[in-house]
Amino acid sequence: MLIIKGDKNIVTVTRVYIASPEGANGRNVVAYGMLNALTSKYKTMVFRPAVSNHDEFTPILLAASNAGLGVALSTGLDVHKVREDKNTARGDIVGAFNDAMDVSRADAALIVGTDKSHVNDPTSYEFDANVAADLKAGVFLAVCTINRWPHELDETVKLSIEGMEAAGNKVLGIFVTGCEPRHAFSVKETLAKYGLPVWTLPQVPFTDESTKDLALEAFRKNAPTDEVLAALDVDVTAPITPYAFQFGLLGKAKSNKKTIVLPEGEEDRIIKAADYLLEREIVNLIIVGNKDAILARGKELGLNYLDHARFQAMDDENVLKPMVAKLCELRAKKGMTEEQARKQLADASYFGTMLVVLGYADGLVSGSVNSTANTVRPALQVIKTKPGQKLVSGAFLMCFKDHVAVFSDCAINLNPDAEQLAEIALQSAVTAKAFGIEPKVGMLSYSTLGSGKGPDVDIVEEATRIVKEKAPDLPVVGSIQVDAAWPPDQGQGQRRGRTRQRVRVPRPVLRQHRLQGRAAFLRGARHRPRAAGPQQARQRPLTRCDGAGHHQHHRIDRHRGPVTRVF
Repeated sequence: MLIIKGDKNIVTVTRVYIASPEGANGRNVVAYGMLNALTSKYKTMVFRPAVSNHDEFTPILLAASNAGLGVALSTGLDVHKVREDKNTARGDIVGAFNDAMDVSRADAALIVGTDKSHVNDPTSYEFDANVAADLKAGVFLAVCTINRWPHELDETVKLSIEGMEAAGNKVLGIFVTGCEPRHAFSVKETLAKYGLPVWTLPQVPFTDESTKDLALEAFRKNAPTDEVLAALDVDVTAPITPYAFQFGLLGKAKSNKKTIVLPEGEEDRIIKAADYLLEREIVNLIIVGNKDAILARGKELGLNYLDHARFQAMDDENVLKPMVAKLCELRAKKGMTEEQARKQLADASYFGTMLVVLGYADGLVSGSVNSTANTVRPALQVIKTKPGQKLVSGAFLMCFKDHVAVFSDCAINLNPDAEQLAEIALQSAVTAKAFGIEPKVGMLSYSTLGSGKGPDVDIVEEATRIVKEKAPDLPVVGSIQVDAAWPPDQGQGQRRGRTRQRVRVPRPVLRQHRLQGRAAFLRGARHRPRAAGPQQARQRPLTRCDGAGHHQHHRIDRHRGPVTRVF
């Protein structure tokens, strides 16, 4: 939670993450003392993202909390489950945290990272850093100085800060634990170069509830409450990680539950995704295909929730007969016969689309096997565009480690004219807002604000003029080269002219034609995002998940697992 404090850049961080390379005794002293400081001012809940079933520290924290939660709501996942699949775990942890916030209605949260374990997991600190970013928390480091020389402590702190910042976090302060009082001054002097508050704590045994008072006394003596709370007032921008973004999407979907048809129900990636959604009760699903075969394959893959879906066979005459009649009606001007309709409906994409048309489902997800053309064609023929829209465009939602960007249109329109390009820009801005992204539009070209000339540049600049005319409040710049437009921390382009002002206009990024859009997409793909798209703009209910016919996207597959491209 971020509470505005007057100056638009200065906020009070009230989600606090305690992270430690060691995760041991000294970390517990810091966590307990920080909780005491927070509860002196806020209603504060405790949350443990990953704990073992032998955890004895969380109950001690909960007894000192004033939010009234029990262990079940205050813990995310068992640490053994986390080690099996950290990526899936991060999404579930974000969900569990937000559930706890909703139930407790707390003003603040103390989040305590992973514990020391006999299992040496070299990625545990990186996991803590990622989860802190997912939960949009400010970070306090607890670093132990026992058995470390001053230069070793310094290097440990340096690397710990770098690890947190690499994940998009803001480190708010450093607690050096196990520090003898006579060394406190020199330790603070050594670490002063990091520009962060530094507190030193002596070695205090904190293994059970009997030693909590001693631990709290040591914390208060060496880290006064007013100093600790003052460290929460910082200039900070909370990141939007892929898992935080995913939680927002899934949360909205769950609160307004719809029915989605999956026409590629016999493909492994589809049924794995279906199982994930069904387990979390996010959506109602109709899976097209042979029920027994799909359930048998699901059992082989270790999936346990597929039987919660509805299955639809394509030879079911109870559904097929009215579907044929409706398709003949919709395609009457094309002279479609019943025989032609039945042949068309042997294609799972047409069959699934007609389930939407007949009202059995609210939308469709396809494209793991089918190409873009095979998925779009049925929708354009029988659903058509939204009233008032002249064209359909596509967009990719690119989820980077700390932000989400929109790339349009990389899949549908080959070479739009200025009017079409302007409409794509406006559609993409609406799409961005629908996903909680405040749009700033860059109209891509090989020119940046007049640095180059040619017919392609003229089209982009005319489209930019049209956008400004139709949406004067929408931030838009064009023409602009991709390196100048995105990403904001790596833009190399500069404004031509007297001021030489750097141009940085992220999310969404628009392109002038499809090849340019592909180039921009691949430029972004180097940073290993998660991709969601193409997302079809201004079309009636159809969703597409495309994994075929676009080899560029598989470059991301090799780095980050299956790409989900929603159309």
